[in-house]
Amino acid sequence: MKYAVVLCDGMADRPVAELGNKTPMSAADKPNMNSLAAKAEVGLVKTVATGMKPGSDVANLSVIGYDPKVYYTGRSPLEAASIGIDLKNDDVTLRCNLVTLSDEPNYEDKTMVDYCAGDISSSEAKILVEYIQEKLGNNIFRFYNGVSYRHCLVWTKGEPKPGILTPPHDITGRKITEYIPKGEFVDPLYDLMKKSYDLLKDHPVNLKRVAEGKNPANSIWLWGEGMKPRLDSFEKKFGIKASMISAVDLLKGIGKCAEMAVCNVEGATGYIDTNFSGKAQSAIDELKRGQDFVYIHVEAPDECGHRAEIENKKKSIELIDHLILEPLVKALKEMGEDYSIMVLPDHPTPLCIKTHSGEPVPYFIYRSNDEKDSGVTVFDEDSAASTGIYVDPGYTLMNRFLQSNS
Repeated sequence: MKYAVVLCDGMADRPVAELGNKTPMSAADKPNMNSLAAKAEVGLVKTVATGMKPGSDVANLSVIGYDPKVYYTGRSPLEAASIGIDLKNDDVTLRCNLVTLSDEPNYEDKTMVDYCAGDISSSEAKILVEYIQEKLGNNIFRFYNGVSYRHCLVWTKGEPKPGILTPPHDITGRKITEYIPKGEFVDPLYDLMKKSYDLLKDHPVNLKRVAEGKNPANSIWLWGEGMKPRLDSFEKKFGIKASMISAVDLLKGIGKCAEMAVCNVEGATGYIDTNFSGKAQSAIDELKRGQDFVYIHVEAPDECGHRAEIENKKKSIELIDHLILEPLVKALKEMGEDYSIMVLPDHPTPLCIKTHSGEPVPYFIYRSNDEKDSGVTVFDEDSAASTGIYVDPGYTLMNRFLQSNS
């Protein structure tokens, strides 16, 4: 049996007036998802445990089969693992976004214009992060490059729970006054953020971006703190050889910590311009070389949700359907053995709020050797709810998926 998960980050949503009061899932042209769901188990799964924040870290750990209440030690440590940082047990890591802030004189009066600095390129970001490391890095704080706007700060012998650190994608368009770091141990972190603005606002990379009409990466923003992760091997846990395909360090880090094979796809960006076909081919190649399981993570719907890009969110779902799911199914059929496919988001990213929410998400599990009439013709939030199938806790879904029969 071959197994493939297509994880459409943030795909679930709420009805949108501009889409005829349909969700992007419902409005999207996705014949492959719909046809598989018609012959599959379809239901809802609670990927975000009660009391936990609806982040991609918690939700994807749950989907992959790891109880977040047992295994979760923070978001940034997983990204640090992907970057290749050798963390000590008493290191604290933080996600270090490059963001665009407005230009008021006082830092706390600024507005979060853009949580991703215009989706800055990795090559530009590398120059800025290395500059920040040169100016602000020391034996206590060390900055490391990631992908695009996503980077990492390691705090040697830092405070595991420094205070309240708000994700920047939660406050797009808002004044940061109420969202600056708060708590007993946040002062050195906030000091780094303020100093970064003075260093970055007139950096040549940013002056060039402004001249080109792009958002400058004029500040760092720290959040997502945590400590060294300890995940069990996926192969030892489930008895199958697994591969992770993703553009983002978070999922690559989960893959590395779970001892999966982690694939790098040229042109994978984490946005709607990502190399969808390349991700599909990478998954197919992994299965052909003897891997039993592939986890294809696609960030694009989530990013479009954060940016309130209605048409792009719908389009991203269509691209996943046509450029990933269609060739994947074709290849699995040609391999000549039984296969199972699971498609789902990790959490909703509703366009109306531009951030994550924690309600249950739709999923389907299709098995080539166990087709059934699900009663579903369109795979979306409402159809999944109509079946009455509900999986909670979410981390049990992986065991359900890996059963030979549903």
